[in-house]
Amino acid sequence: MSNHWLFKSEPDHYSVADLAAEPQGRVRWDGIRNYQARNLLRDQVTPGDLVFFYHSSCPRPAIVGLAEVVSAPYPDPTQFDPDSPYFDPKASAEQPRWYAVDIRHRQTLNTALEGKVLRQYPELAGMVLFSNPRLSIQAVSAEEAALLTSLFR
Repeated sequence: MSNHWLFKSEPDHYSVADLAAEPQGRVRWDGIRNYQARNLLRDQVTPGDLVFFYHSSCPRPAIVGLAEVVSAPYPDPTQFDPDSPYFDPKASAEQPRWYAVDIRHRQTLNTALEGKVLRQYPELAGMVLFSNPRLSIQAVSAEEAALLTSLFR
């Protein structure tokens, strides 16, 4: 059974258009440096899972596309690279601290689903997006995912 996730990215750093432009629309989702998000990524995200791609920290935060997880979690190589902004001197190959997955672009929405619009649906009131908005990887329930996908135009 597949899970559903909301992955957040700042569009001036990496947007859904950037994902769509990648070779085969595929990219390594790395740089996660929050333990709660890391644990979800490492322990629960699996190939085949659906990802709602969310633009955050921008004038109009919104779900802007869909992606699919296409790899199992693996140690994030940026933690070992001293030239990376995501370098972690406490990480080692024997004991990695951070994980990544590969995702592939599935769809860019014609009309973004803005957070202020999503808040209007009582069925979405329990979304992690509204209770823990800073978390960069969030679980989305099957019921929430069904409603979200029904809103796509």
